[in-house]
Amino acid sequence: MTRKSVEETLARQGYAFVPAIEMRDLLDADALAQWEGFAESWNHLGLDRYMADGGRYRRRRHAVFAVGRDGIDRKPHQPHYQSRDYNALNGGVERWFTPVDDAIATHPVLLSILRACHDLFDGLTTPGQRPESWHVELHQFRIEPSSQEDGKPTPEGLHRDGVDWVLVLLVSRVNIESGITTIHDLRGQELGSFTLIEPLDAALVDDGRVYHGVTAVHPTDPASESHRDVLVVTFRRP
Repeated sequence: MTRKSVEETLARQGYAFVPAIEMRDLLDADALAQWEGFAESWNHLGLDRYMADGGRYRRRRHAVFAVGRDGIDRKPHQPHYQSRDYNALNGGVERWFTPVDDAIATHPVLLSILRACHDLFDGLTTPGQRPESWHVELHQFRIEPSSQEDGKPTPEGLHRDGVDWVLVLLVSRVNIESGITTIHDLRGQELGSFTLIEPLDAALVDDGRVYHGVTAVHPTDPASESHRDVLVVTFRRP
């Protein structure tokens, strides 16, 4: 799938599933040679202490950037906020998460991902509505289910994020069952579903046009360590 075909699919459907083998073509090959070090950082996330369902299955880090045609700049650390209109479970409060490490915020893999997202999302935005710089939030998520507790990648259920564009990129999937991504239109009708299986499998979403959600995950072998790691990147006009 070329960048042009991804753009066409995203424009037509409001979402696109991009398999890893095709996602690689959108990213810098030299950067991807350093993937192992980038992915390893998911072993060092902080516990999400804002889970209104009482769950202890989610870890995360968070960072905010300004991304435009002139470059990528990290903004001062700030809370993640969603209104309850978009997140009835955990919204309505400022949530301060552990910051993304500086080494990851400047990592060649991440910078390549942000540039690729900008090229796609900026290009799909009506020229008169393109900002000089996008407000970009980055989330490192690890979901850790157990034999006692399923892990919920989207505990708020089917939702929109209140942004313009969303990337969900699989980083690692170990001893996991389920985790099916579903896409629905604004009337609630299902448009499609798929599962992120291989590292770099990605979902791209036009947040103004569709809802998305992911089914709960559980360990294939309850006696072994289990996790689902994803990178979520959102682009919003300031």
